[in-house]
Amino acid sequence: MNNIGNNIKITFFGESHGEYLGIVIDQLPAGLKIDTELLDFNLTKRRPKKNISTPRIEKDNYKIVSGFHNGYTTGGALTFLVPNENVQSKSYQSTENIPRPSHADYPASIKYKNFNVKSGGGFFSGRLTVLWTIIGSISQQILEKKNIFIGSHINSIKNIYDNNFELNNISSDVCKSLNEDIFPVLNKKIKTEMLNLIKETKNDSLGGTIESAIVNLPIGIGEPLFLSVESYLSQLLFSVPAIKGIEFGKGFEITKMYGSNANDEYTIKENNITTLSNNNGGLLGGLSTGRPVVLRCAIKPTPSIAKKQHSVNLQTKENTELVVNGRHDPQIVSRIVHVINSVLNFAILDLLLFENKDWV
Repeated sequence: MNNIGNNIKITFFGESHGEYLGIVIDQLPAGLKIDTELLDFNLTKRRPKKNISTPRIEKDNYKIVSGFHNGYTTGGALTFLVPNENVQSKSYQSTENIPRPSHADYPASIKYKNFNVKSGGGFFSGRLTVLWTIIGSISQQILEKKNIFIGSHINSIKNIYDNNFELNNISSDVCKSLNEDIFPVLNKKIKTEMLNLIKETKNDSLGGTIESAIVNLPIGIGEPLFLSVESYLSQLLFSVPAIKGIEFGKGFEITKMYGSNANDEYTIKENNITTLSNNNGGLLGGLSTGRPVVLRCAIKPTPSIAKKQHSVNLQTKENTELVVNGRHDPQIVSRIVHVINSVLNFAILDLLLFENKDWV
């Protein structure tokens, strides 16, 4: 299933080494001016960076082929095409019948009866996250005009940790500052340690965590039971390759607390009802509480590594060994952090439109 959305519907298409990737965005109103500077900047942040990412650099020279005229949306299906211009499919010839460990190769070959395109991972590739960046950037410009801001930082790379958000005290300025940074962290001193570890990691790969915040979200957003804020954000975030876990607020740490410490007690502050803490991460019963929504995502180490690994030959049914050739990231945390922002921007906008269809 390549489409999703409730009030704004999106369809992804394309493959890592195909001629084009593309996204069709339906139900955007006419007359929306697209901030191409914001879109281009977000695409730049997502692209690989020297020494810490894959050498494959795509320019992402997108083309809008429908639903757009003289700088504004027309009300029709808004369609972007993004060419793949730096493709080296021959690097994947050795893996045509040998599944790469921790990739989707083997279950996909069974599901699609071996007709799926395997080079570059096909449509399972992280290359498709460029499409999330497009819809996320459009959503971001709409949300920020309504004073809703989303920001994320690299919470950890392997065992090197950044500071955590103060759950009950996150400002829109913090989100803005993080969004201006290609390698966003709260503690600037820790950035050098993270970068050095990435550069020192040879023939292997690293994972990490990303922490995100959504601030100024109105109270009561969410559609329980099955479109609660947690369930919808989680559903969309798990479409991003390499995400293996999500937690909200204190997350699993809340299990170590007494209820008397974990409960977010209410108080009146400046004539407004608020809470003394935010251990639940701004969400109760699947609805937003008005406090910052805070979540963390676990990102696994990049599965494509230069070390020899065990696999099998699907044709001969024999054990074999595999060295994955091609151009790969020693870590993808620093790229996924920007994709997560995009997913969250779209998800929150889609949920907000349940409250008011004229909100855009």
